[in-house]
Amino acid sequence: MFDFLFNIFTVESVRTILYYTGIFFIIYLLGYSTFLFVSVIVGENELFENIKKKKLQNIIEHDYYIPISIIVPAYNEEVTIIQTIESLLNLDYKTYEIIIVNDGSTDKTLDILNRKFNLNLVYRPIRKQLDSKNSIGIYENSEEEKVSITLIDKENGGKADAINMGINASKYPYFVCMDSDSILEVDSLKKIATPILEDQNVIAVGSKIHISNDSVFKEGKLVELRLPKKIIPALQVLEYERSFLASRILLDKFNANLIISGAFGLFQKEAVINVGGYQLSSMGEDMELIVKLHSYYKSNSLPYKIKYAYEAVCWTQAPERLRDVLKQRKRWHLGLYQSLSQHKNLFTTGSYLYYLIYELLSPFIELIGLFITLLAAVFGLLNVKHMILFFAVYALFGSMLTIISFLTRNYLSEAKVKFSDILRAFILCIPENIIFRFILAWTRMGSILFYRGKKTKWGSIERVKINYK
Repeated sequence: MFDFLFNIFTVESVRTILYYTGIFFIIYLLGYSTFLFVSVIVGENELFENIKKKKLQNIIEHDYYIPISIIVPAYNEEVTIIQTIESLLNLDYKTYEIIIVNDGSTDKTLDILNRKFNLNLVYRPIRKQLDSKNSIGIYENSEEEKVSITLIDKENGGKADAINMGINASKYPYFVCMDSDSILEVDSLKKIATPILEDQNVIAVGSKIHISNDSVFKEGKLVELRLPKKIIPALQVLEYERSFLASRILLDKFNANLIISGAFGLFQKEAVINVGGYQLSSMGEDMELIVKLHSYYKSNSLPYKIKYAYEAVCWTQAPERLRDVLKQRKRWHLGLYQSLSQHKNLFTTGSYLYYLIYELLSPFIELIGLFITLLAAVFGLLNVKHMILFFAVYALFGSMLTIISFLTRNYLSEAKVKFSDILRAFILCIPENIIFRFILAWTRMGSILFYRGKKTKWGSIERVKINYK
């Protein structure tokens, strides 16, 4: 047996395998770099063309609004929930309601919400169109208040279960789902609703997500933009800016986005009910819903669009500890795996292949490819100096795209970041591309290799107070 294997895996055959694997890895990196480059160029052009249009045209405010229900699922969010709801009360929008779903919190989330917003226990039947656990109590503010606030206290069932409950209780045809540690800019609801007013076939709209750590807000407006002092959230800022500026604007042009962030997304309620709502067993309920919507409408040959509104901005809190980031990314990657594996009928679409190759399989390809490339160098199949030069150029290229994205954010924001923070961004973009990226790659790969089919639970990430005045 061993003689047979030895005859197969000769030194020459190993050299051949390493050589062609290395070639595949180089082609993969070049393909990904090209995609990122085109994405950033398209994103930059889109943003600056939009600025030109605004300068040349007089924007007339209109009275057309779609009524929107804002659903805020919460579990043990006593640290940030008040600032989040206060920011929602300051939105520049005509008709909306706020529905907070307390999913069996064990802290003081329920009590502080009732006290802060003067909520009273009421009897209100809820029509169950989607699966969710039972409510324990329903609280509402006075009818005289400008914005209706409903607080539903329910049995613990997870984030997807809580959102389904909020959809069941909502009274408007469109709903926004957002995280309870996030802040919306005052015009965000108006911006995210615009694609629906422009095209009746739009069933969902994603938004641009910024990281709020250390930045300062007042009455729903950003008043001081800061790069987080701590390294871990600062690295995530650079990562977020590259992701939301680049790929999502490009994929939006082909109706190919498979992700709408759970921090802030707008949905047509009827469409979501038609596909069964949020899947309770999913670890990535946000992506699973979008993939399910794509699958349902394509399978039934129905006209639809899922848009990306980059002008609708949500500020969310990033984990400040590395272990919390790794837990978050494990959950996200498992959610991606579940979503793609459950909807293989989308395999022939370009967006599915992109997310399969450059998102789901990317940590395997990058880490194994790097190992094979180093092994090929040991066998003398690669010129070591050229290999080092190639990886150095690749790292610098990725860092350049990251900095371009970060500077664009600074240029477009009314609150400018300090020069010292820009300097820190230049310094951190290298370790973000070389070190942080590969730490996340190891984590994402491990999440798949050691997946045991555990049911979803709320993530336990340490929160800090939002700088909200």
